[in-house]
Amino acid sequence: MGAAENRQLVANAFARWARGEGAAFMELLADDVHWTVIGSTPVSRTYTSKRAFLEGAVQPLSSRLAGPITPTVRDIIAEGDKVVLQWEGRASGKNGTIYAQTYCWVMRFENGKVCEGTAYLDTELITQLWQ
Repeated sequence: MGAAENRQLVANAFARWARGEGAAFMELLADDVHWTVIGSTPVSRTYTSKRAFLEGAVQPLSSRLAGPITPTVRDIIAEGDKVVLQWEGRASGKNGTIYAQTYCWVMRFENGKVCEGTAYLDTELITQLWQ
């Protein structure tokens, strides 16, 4: 698959997520994805599988939110096997924190799946959910 196809996969997954299909993005991840969440938050590290990422980052973060994150895509840039996604996620923390996150994800695709990714985000906002 080329850059345009990979870009469309991301756009479609986020459109589905915005319509309420929260697992849509997870379907794009390869089983052996290497996903890094930057910083020193409780979920910051490199995960070496989809399952590890789900259990180590997605589920712990979701458990601290009062509802699902509502995504809004700002930009998708694709070149070669890379897709860069700028997006915003909105939710409320169970502790009263307003979760208004800005993300930039840099992803590398192989055979229509994300095999590597790095999530850049406001780490202080993540930490506030654990307080």
